[in-house]
Amino acid sequence: MSTDKNRATAAAILPLVGGPDNITSIAHCMTRLRIGLRDRSLVRDEELKAVPGVMGVVEDDTYQIVLGPGTVARVTPEFEALVEEGRSAAAPAAPVTADELAAQGAAMKDARTARNSTPFKLFLRRIANIFVPLIPALIGCGIIAGLNGVLTNAGWLPTIVPALAAIASGFMSLIAVFVGYNTAKEFGGTAILGGAVAAIIVFPGVAKIDAFGQQLSPGQGGVLGALAAALLAVQVEKWCRKWVPEALDVLVTPTLTVLVAGLVTLFGLMFLAGEVSTAIGSFANWLLANGGAFAGLVLGGLFLPLVMLGLHQALIPIHTTLIQQSGHTVLLPILAMAGAGQVGAAIAVYYRLPRNRSIRTTIKSALPAGFLGVGEPLIYGVSLPLGRPFVTACVGGAAGGAFVGLFNQLGSSFGSTAIGPSGWALFPLLDGTAGMGATIAIYAGGLAVGYLVGFVATYFFGFTRQMLTELNTSPEPGTEPTPAPQDAPTPVPAPTH
Repeated sequence: MSTDKNRATAAAILPLVGGPDNITSIAHCMTRLRIGLRDRSLVRDEELKAVPGVMGVVEDDTYQIVLGPGTVARVTPEFEALVEEGRSAAAPAAPVTADELAAQGAAMKDARTARNSTPFKLFLRRIANIFVPLIPALIGCGIIAGLNGVLTNAGWLPTIVPALAAIASGFMSLIAVFVGYNTAKEFGGTAILGGAVAAIIVFPGVAKIDAFGQQLSPGQGGVLGALAAALLAVQVEKWCRKWVPEALDVLVTPTLTVLVAGLVTLFGLMFLAGEVSTAIGSFANWLLANGGAFAGLVLGGLFLPLVMLGLHQALIPIHTTLIQQSGHTVLLPILAMAGAGQVGAAIAVYYRLPRNRSIRTTIKSALPAGFLGVGEPLIYGVSLPLGRPFVTACVGGAAGGAFVGLFNQLGSSFGSTAIGPSGWALFPLLDGTAGMGATIAIYAGGLAVGYLVGFVATYFFGFTRQMLTELNTSPEPGTEPTPAPQDAPTPVPAPTH
């Protein structure tokens, strides 16, 4: 997508979300432009979904516009620039009073459902905010590590292999520092102090320290230790800000923060987090080695509901811990099967609703992203609004997960060297014990099973007769329209590209 097209997309979105003055914050994740709004009622949802490049919208703690990987990172800066230009060029208007802002904020808060605002889910979102910024580096380093493995096994370019190993491993060796930095930033502390405390974990000199009768080792506790250490640093810093005299704050607060949190990290958190990390790795390997197909079936079948509930965010530090321990997470390829079931279900919907142009257009535009593991357009634009196809998509995910889990139990264990991608985009990140050829074949087989079962389950069980009658209401050219019942639901809107 060219710069002009990125700017055109941003320019099309801006007036449909209320213009520059309605924007309070702008951010983006892997696939979505996330914006804070002053007045939710100013957003024109249906027109927004029809903007070329917009795959769908999601309302959560922020208003989220699904643009897809790569695109969102290019559209967001253009959107930010247009917002700034709009504010600068705007003629002076009557100032918004504090009471008006308070009323708008109260209305936005009331509009959010309680299920999206529970303390537990809010905490999980904050944990996700710590790790999501790390995903691009995990992906880049993971692909380089995979390339290095291929060159090593083939005996090619022996002079470049050590360089690639250094490039791929450098980030992972210091990931604890980045986690500590982001944790302190997310929870209201000084980011660099969180990074400083977390850096203790990877410092080689910790090998000279004994804790709980055992000698520490650099990296012990990993990202979980860094997370705990930075959280403690934030609490110590906040206590210091409250009680330390302002004249001494610049000297005393950072010193006490690093000292207290550092000592607790060395003589407690590293050991405890190390035990937890080891237990997580052992349990994941044990689960797939012994649970096999059943474990894969449960994991693959339940992942889409976890995504809907926002609970999938709890898996991010687990994935990262497994990658840090063994170089890959064995869970992600199984969970990726949920996306395969979703794709199969969407294709079945396409064939079962030959007269509904709206839904079929949505599916045609969203399927390429679905094959690459971006499931939001299909979930929010197709299966979830229809209801039953969402359940049959989960059945497809369960079948694909069972397939991959079975091979794990048979000894062909493999995983992903990074988190974030799934679907076909996961192929370059696969790593396992059975060799690259067998690993790719098993993962591809799992995707095929997920596609097939998701398709069959949805085709035969995804619709009632009444649903088929109500939804086949937009005839193709040259066919007679089928009258829709008076109470027929509004067809799912079709975002276009």
